[in-house]
Amino acid sequence: MNFHGPELRQKALTLLRGGAKNADVARKLNVPAGTISYWKHMDRAKRGECPGAHRSFCPRCEGELDRSAYAYLLGLYLGDGHIIQNKAMRTPSLSITCADSWPGLMDLCESSMRAVFPDNSVCRVRRKGCREVKMYSKHLWCLFPQHGPGKKHERPIVLANWQQEIVDAHPWEFIRGLIHSDGCRITNWTTRLVSGERKRYEYPRYFFSNKSDDIRKLFSDTLNKVGVQWTTLARGSDPFNISVARRASVALMDAHVGPKY
Repeated sequence: MNFHGPELRQKALTLLRGGAKNADVARKLNVPAGTISYWKHMDRAKRGECPGAHRSFCPRCEGELDRSAYAYLLGLYLGDGHIIQNKAMRTPSLSITCADSWPGLMDLCESSMRAVFPDNSVCRVRRKGCREVKMYSKHLWCLFPQHGPGKKHERPIVLANWQQEIVDAHPWEFIRGLIHSDGCRITNWTTRLVSGERKRYEYPRYFFSNKSDDIRKLFSDTLNKVGVQWTTLARGSDPFNISVARRASVALMDAHVGPKY
């Protein structure tokens, strides 16, 4: 049996990493092709390049979480997101539904997912009139502890302490995510008598609509922290809508959120 020293093995690995074929390295160094293949496999395994399952790292517990991107993604999730894992799925998936009318929002959603989960792939699934921006991760339960059975408005939605700290540090990103999911900027109009003549008057306004009392409170509490004045508008007997209409508050929203695109 021939024993090959570490110098020869390192020389082979240098050639292989440079793109040389196994057979060429075997002939050049007079080493069996099977040995070259084994060295290459062990080298790739040590560097995490082998195909198959790899240990994934939680971006919050074991990495550097992009807190700004997470605040925005959290807002999107609370509005139009859901996490599922059925028996056929080894890994849970996060989906954010984005209307085809707002391609810019899809791009922002995808970029925020990639920023929060830099080691995961993100895809877009075509649906009628919309796309699901989607990714898979074993750490979704950790990043989104609000997940649970049933609809969001039928169960409590409370931020964990670490989530609240992120929202407090990045309130506008959180507000922006909520508006981009369940909100809008519109132009309202009314009429006024001016010198005896009735004239049309237009003004911009932001709306946020969500059936969850808890999610609306998260939104309104965050508006209070950034100095935005708001009111509640009822849809029938249900106060599902939060309105921002005062000029100074709309100007703040325009500076940090803006219309969908």
